[in-house]
Amino acid sequence: MSTLLLENPQAANVSYNRPLEVTTHEAWYNLGIILIQSGQFEEAIATVDQVLEREPDLYQLWYNRGIALDKAGRHEEAIASYDKAVKLQPDFYPAWYNRGNALVNLKQYEAAKLSYDQALNLKPNLHQAWYNRGNVLFSLQRFLEAITSYQDALKIKPDKYEAWYNQGHAWVHLKQFQEAIASYDEALKIKPDAHEAWNNRGGALYRLDRFPEAVASYNEALKLKYQQPSSWYYRGNALVNLRYFQDAVASYDEALKIKPDKYEAWYNRGYALLQLGDYPGALASFDKTIEFKSDNANAFYNKACCYALQGNVDLAIENLQKTLNLNPDQYRELATNDSDLASIRHDQRFHKLIY
Repeated sequence: MSTLLLENPQAANVSYNRPLEVTTHEAWYNLGIILIQSGQFEEAIATVDQVLEREPDLYQLWYNRGIALDKAGRHEEAIASYDKAVKLQPDFYPAWYNRGNALVNLKQYEAAKLSYDQALNLKPNLHQAWYNRGNVLFSLQRFLEAITSYQDALKIKPDKYEAWYNQGHAWVHLKQFQEAIASYDEALKIKPDAHEAWNNRGGALYRLDRFPEAVASYNEALKLKYQQPSSWYYRGNALVNLRYFQDAVASYDEALKIKPDKYEAWYNRGYALLQLGDYPGALASFDKTIEFKSDNANAFYNKACCYALQGNVDLAIENLQKTLNLNPDQYRELATNDSDLASIRHDQRFHKLIY
């Protein structure tokens, strides 16, 4: 999040050794700025405080004091300093803007929005404020308003990658996937090596059932960041929908090398292997699913299917029982007509479980 640092327009390039050697008002002022810029925030606060003890009506110093406090992680005190600055100079937009940033750090998003509104009333072309305002509206789950703010930021600064990217993310939350793709495309024109935009673009394409294009987007994401388990996982899901089960298994394997406890990848890997007729491999994957997610009814149900397809009636019934213990309503109806369970359907134990 960008900060607007107020510098003295009359400041020259001055070198300082020790704060105690500085005697003039302007030098103290400049020293405070230098200390902030060099990351010495506590020293900057102490320096500014010495001037404010003598001249408490200098709004610029209250403002720079707020910046130093905010950067030191003392956000509530920073807000109090910005309040002093705008009390002395109500039309001083940088203080309203940075006050908004400090409130964001405290997760006080509604109050932050009001501060950004004040800044924008005073300086409507402040693209950083429109962008940050969009982010707080996003955090408040007011996605359409967030998009409007991002669009206002982009009118002023059309090459702001983050605004295009976040706008795309907001469209996803509104389930407007075509608009999301268009936003990610604009983001990628500016920053073609942004793996996260390629990844999210793939997700939006997936939601539109455009699976080949989704796979292509995930491929681009993985060229840029190979060790990205979510890209491998969702790429696998797209390949399953294309019935490229062997390729899907390979994608899940890559995801699991990076994140071996991702139970969803184990489960979907098992499903793909089941479709390939690799029942031992599928069972091993479903067992790993259950290892990480012991109440996963899907895994128990598909284990029952694997065992039934292998002719192992006892283990099929045992796993069907575990499934129904977890979710009787959904799976009782499913088991009634599932062809994978045909070999156990005439078993008395099956009838007892289902009917």
